[in-house]
Amino acid sequence: MRIVVKAIVAAVVFLAVYFFSFWVIFAQVIPDNMPWLMMGGALAAATAAAWWAWRKTGAAEHGVLATAVTWALVLGAIGFCVGFFGPLIFAPDANQGPLLGIFITGPLGFVLGGVAGLVYALWRKRKAQAA
Repeated sequence: MRIVVKAIVAAVVFLAVYFFSFWVIFAQVIPDNMPWLMMGGALAAATAAAWWAWRKTGAAEHGVLATAVTWALVLGAIGFCVGFFGPLIFAPDANQGPLLGIFITGPLGFVLGGVAGLVYALWRKRKAQAA
């Protein structure tokens, strides 16, 4: 079960970072006549983020604070990307759609991820002490 959760988290982080870095970072910085550079940069950033998420998800050697911060960063990034790109895809006429990700779903995902990570880390610590 743990490997499935790690794979799902890594895949979602990969997709979120790929699309965010492609459209928000590389498409603004790199000229349009070099799409291979935009795709390569976004692919490299997404691969690094997915590798980081894979290693950090379910790592037993990390403490309570590190687990809570990891969960907060992962869920905050996912919430931001859903809130930022969702309105762009499903309601392209809404001129304030991306603000949902910046001001609501990103921070909300960060806070909920931190709380969930803290609860999970404390539960895991109590379970390890009981054994």
